[in-house]
Amino acid sequence: MEYEEMSELKERVLTLLSEKNFRELKRIINELQPVDTAILLDEMNDKDILPIFRLLSKENAAETFVEMSYDGQELLLNSFTDAELKAVFDEMFLDDTVDIIEEMPANVVKRIIKQSDAETRKLINEILKYPRDSAGTIMTVEYVSLREQWTVKECFDRIRKIAVDKETIYNCYVTDDKRKLIGTVTVKDLLLHDYETPLTDFMQREVISVEATDDKEFVAQQIAKYDLSALPVVDSENRMLGIVTVDDVLDVMEQEATEDMSIMAAVTPSTDTYMEQSIWQIWKNRIPWLLILMISATFTGLIINTFEGTLHAISPLLFASIPMLMDTGGNAGSQASVTVIRGLALDEIRPKDALKVLWKEIRVSALLALCLSVVCFGKLYLLDGLAFGNPYTWDICLAVSLSLFATVVLAKIVGCMMPMLAKVCKLDPAVVASPFITTIVDALSLIIFCLISMGLLQA
Repeated sequence: MEYEEMSELKERVLTLLSEKNFRELKRIINELQPVDTAILLDEMNDKDILPIFRLLSKENAAETFVEMSYDGQELLLNSFTDAELKAVFDEMFLDDTVDIIEEMPANVVKRIIKQSDAETRKLINEILKYPRDSAGTIMTVEYVSLREQWTVKECFDRIRKIAVDKETIYNCYVTDDKRKLIGTVTVKDLLLHDYETPLTDFMQREVISVEATDDKEFVAQQIAKYDLSALPVVDSENRMLGIVTVDDVLDVMEQEATEDMSIMAAVTPSTDTYMEQSIWQIWKNRIPWLLILMISATFTGLIINTFEGTLHAISPLLFASIPMLMDTGGNAGSQASVTVIRGLALDEIRPKDALKVLWKEIRVSALLALCLSVVCFGKLYLLDGLAFGNPYTWDICLAVSLSLFATVVLAKIVGCMMPMLAKVCKLDPAVVASPFITTIVDALSLIIFCLISMGLLQA
């Protein structure tokens, strides 16, 4: 829904609420998609959220609640009666319930668990035991399991009986009496076979699965790689535990992309949106990185102080080229690092490909550096030297151009290798992205520039 449409809807809803025209208001909000209803409620004043939410049907209420912001969810949970709390969570899938429990304060969690039945409490506690960011924490246990000896008719009877409580019924999983995963079958497969055909005749025995302790980013990669709508989650003995559906994976991919973008921009990731964060929270997320980068940048100052006298004695014009060298090197390193980080994230590049990546980047960097250094020489000698009258001699231009060539090549090497090294060390490659690579390249480019200038120009 567009912003203008949402604004008009909000005014309409508030008008109906003030007029106490609950029949019309109930009709309008129950015709909306749950995600639009959630956006609408999140934009309402706190006092208006609960009366509107209570007009939703049970199913819409649960789906809307899942899509709401953390603050909106907490407000409703603190306002719900025990009966309302139970009604909402009874309609909710277990993985969504666990996601909410992980974010809520202890007193709210106790109320949620208290209103759950014994079986649900047991499943919630099992899922909460899994490591943070693992497949187990995003899986749902609401899947369809079948037996290989069943006929198509028996499978449809089973699906009709339990489908209402399952998150997805299109993908079904064939297990034995001990819950070991032995195959998969889709509803399309069932529809294309006679009622009396047993599953064992056509089920898919080669099953792609993940373990509950696998990282959720790996799960997302597997679903994207094999174009799946759901992926089974098993334990170390291949016993079926649950499934991860594509809607959960989309959330994971969004979270991972946001986290990587934040880290690459030298900001501590946050689960809150920008508008939800306080000034102090934004400050806390940004200041550690800025302090680290400021301190690391002092090495650049030390290098300049070390060579300042020598460079000034050779030619004061050399100092005018330092910003160009540092900026170009930083940009070149960032290009390589972002490309490699993306490849690592999509599993297109692996640490074992390090030498192939290095050789490719060296050749690319040589071509780029040659082009840039030629342009740089021409710009300094013709434009700055002849057109603007700055005394750029050919040897100064050569020193700057050679320094630029070496800087670009070195920056590309650093930019492509540091994310690979981080991956080998079990670190997030995004951590070593633009800010740190730029700082390292700045220092190296200055050293290169000073050494080349001294070698070529010093009498």
